[in-house]
Amino acid sequence: MSFEYIRKLPTPDEIREEFPFPAHLTDLKKKRDEEIRKVLTGESNKFLVIIGPCSADNEDSVCDYVSRLARINEDVKDRLILIPRIYTNKPRTTGEGYKGIVHQPNPEQKPDFLSGLIAMRKMHIRAVEESGLTAADEMLYPENWGYVSDLLSYVAIGARSVEDQQHRIVVSGFDIPAGMKNPTSGNLTVMLNSVYASQHPHSFIYRGYEVKTNGNELAHTVLRGATNKHGESTPNYHYEDLNLLLNLYEARDLKNPAAIIDTNHNNSGKKFEQQIRIVKEVMHSRKLSPDIHKLVKGVMIESYIEAGCQKIGEGIYGKSITDPCLGWAKTEKLIYQIDPKAFLIVSEAREVYGEGFLASDQE
Repeated sequence: MSFEYIRKLPTPDEIREEFPFPAHLTDLKKKRDEEIRKVLTGESNKFLVIIGPCSADNEDSVCDYVSRLARINEDVKDRLILIPRIYTNKPRTTGEGYKGIVHQPNPEQKPDFLSGLIAMRKMHIRAVEESGLTAADEMLYPENWGYVSDLLSYVAIGARSVEDQQHRIVVSGFDIPAGMKNPTSGNLTVMLNSVYASQHPHSFIYRGYEVKTNGNELAHTVLRGATNKHGESTPNYHYEDLNLLLNLYEARDLKNPAAIIDTNHNNSGKKFEQQIRIVKEVMHSRKLSPDIHKLVKGVMIESYIEAGCQKIGEGIYGKSITDPCLGWAKTEKLIYQIDPKAFLIVSEAREVYGEGFLASDQE
């Protein structure tokens, strides 16, 4: 046989029983889920900011980062909802490279999936305990959903997964939002077809069971740019792109039309500092058009403690080992700029307390 069966892994129920989500946090998660749901249904005018490291490779630095977000959240929570990116699975274009903490809880050692599943769950739980912010993760393997289904408030389906039928139909059983990214080709019809499939009920085989789902009305689009036939990045966050998506939504029978703009990847050409400019352009487009304002519900930003990226083994605390990210100083400033009222308050405080009021002023 081509498969070598190494060992049988615990089921999601077994892992969840051994590492339960604390009961006292259940109401907090329900409240967060409801706040996010209302944004996507149009009942709330708050704006989603899904932000964090490209990959969650180290529990201590990730939880440190999320706790920093929590402090900013106190200032912006009336207008923004900060959702930490804790991405524990990483798709690889060629199959090579670091695939996330589920594969390698220690990036410098060989894959260990049992330890990885435990590390994934422990990190998500610790982050919520220390920050009060429930997180987003990417679903690379649909069969792993049960290991974190009680923890997450948002799931992203990546550009390489969005065309896969299993991803689409598993999303149809979620009770939280799922962002369906455009494929690397940039084909918006493919993306919208994935939303349609995810919003409708399905019957299928899942983890050895025959199952049935009701459809996920919170499935929506994520624009992340594309790669053209020459291998060049083509952005799709401009006003014209947003207007095109709006028209495509109007031509289809989809519930809760919504778009999140991924400011990195092919939208930035992986020039991570361009995320700042892209966020500002998206916010400007929302001001120009009431319809775009209604459609665009949030942004995704790749950010960590230290700016840029490093190779595995360099050991720089809080620096990405995959794609480069914004550093904390510019992240802090950008979040306040997304929320003009909070930015005004902080600016006034700076006048009182001095130019060092924000860490970003020290950069």
